[in-house]
Amino acid sequence: MARYKATVQSPCPAAETFAYLATFSNAVDWDPGVLDGEQLDPGPVRTGTRFRLVVPFLGRRLPLTYRVTSYQQDSEVTLTAINGLLHATDTITVLSGADGSTVSYEAEVRLRGPLRVLGPLLGPGFRAVADRAAAGLAYALAELHHHGTTAPPAAPQPAGMPARSAKAAPPARKAP
Repeated sequence: MARYKATVQSPCPAAETFAYLATFSNAVDWDPGVLDGEQLDPGPVRTGTRFRLVVPFLGRRLPLTYRVTSYQQDSEVTLTAINGLLHATDTITVLSGADGSTVSYEAEVRLRGPLRVLGPLLGPGFRAVADRAAAGLAYALAELHHHGTTAPPAAPQPAGMPARSAKAAPPARKAP
């Protein structure tokens, strides 16, 4: 089993930050470990809403269907994905602050079936991917605040990773 916890500051108000993060398909914008994302159920996010994320796993594209298992408006959402290979749980908590909000992100992944024996080896790689996701999240929330939109450009890709879309990197800065 691998666990990860990160705290990220958001310059956006808690309600705006929460709405962006609870729409879990937005992870494609900030998590370099997510190749594609879509909301499967129409309407606002609530308990039971499903999201399909595609992640790289053992050299393949692995679709994961996350379901909102707990939802507290503007403050906390828990999502769970279970398939034959793994069980993933992500909990996002957003608290109001003087200069925006604070995001607490907790993730846990347990391998299942025959891959369960590889569980102890999952930790270091999972932490590296999660660190990149936390950095991407901080960047996306800053862009959300700066651009005033719920669709900020995706976080910059780590060295050696191909861009996923035309919006995969922030615009280049002009020289002074």
